Amino acid sequence: MNNPYPYSLDNKRYQTMNYYFKTKYNQKVAKVPLNANFTCPNRDGSKGIGGCTFCSEKGSGDSVLNFNSSLETQYVTGLMRMQKKWPNCLGFAYFQSFSNTYAPLSVLRQIYDSFYLREDVAGVCIATRADCLTDEMIAYFAQKALVKETWIELGLQSIHEDTMKLCNRCHDSQIVFDVVEKLKKTNIKCCVHIMNSLPNESKKDMIETALKVSHSHCDAIKIHMLHIIEGTKMAEEYKLNPFKLLSLEEYVDVVVSQLEILDPNMIIERLTGDGIASDLIAPEWTIKKTIVYNEIDKEMVRRNTWQGKFYK
Repeated sequence: MNNPYPYSLDNKRYQTMNYYFKTKYNQKVAKVPLNANFTCPNRDGSKGIGGCTFCSEKGSGDSVLNFNSSLETQYVTGLMRMQKKWPNCLGFAYFQSFSNTYAPLSVLRQIYDSFYLREDVAGVCIATRADCLTDEMIAYFAQKALVKETWIELGLQSIHEDTMKLCNRCHDSQIVFDVVEKLKKTNIKCCVHIMNSLPNESKKDMIETALKVSHSHCDAIKIHMLHIIEGTKMAEEYKLNPFKLLSLEEYVDVVVSQLEILDPNMIIERLTGDGIASDLIAPEWTIKKTIVYNEIDKEMVRRNTWQGKFYK
């Protein structure tokens, strides 16, 4: 059967980041994760303590090589690793750990200006919290986006306020969509993160989150399965009172249902997350990412469905 989804170069029935990069740059592009030593307002006490309960001590930067090295060393060694896997691939500087706009604009300029000048950097991607992004910062990155492709990633996880209060996010959901609206008026591209299997959430809840993101018309979405990571507040809670986590089969069902209602033009940056296996408490099936992706592909074929089939 032919693939009914138009934005694909292979068997994927959704638009991958790989498809987006290959059609734009005509070659492989790899994101190089970096740690710029930021923190978060719900870690340093300005809004809360301890961070989001699911977030590791590395601020979701578990895949960063040379975590405490200089940014230049992190980028060069990270790009070399990527180019061993994909020779001659282009590199995107991906500021991944913690909230990468949580500092005065003068500090951000010192960190980011040099990366926009590097010839070995094709673009810059910045992960942050929506409450750490001022209008002045957006204007700065909009100017930089005239030099190199620029992405801002915003952590939402869920639109359900009771869920995110339990997770200690320390801001409401609407601020994320307010920032998305601001970014849409610039040449900055925007990705929103959501997370499945958060405590007490039903399949309906998870689909509602995906639908709200779809209706925001951001450029991309990242879908993660909740990881229970050693050393996090959620890990402590889970050990004391284990709550139900989605099985692989249930996760595949939820993700495919989410893909069906997403804007067909939206880029799907990822459908499962990375984590350090030695720190993962549950669910163990998330370690085998290839299997997760294969099961999603097979379920989409079985349903004869694709991204945006039920979008409206």
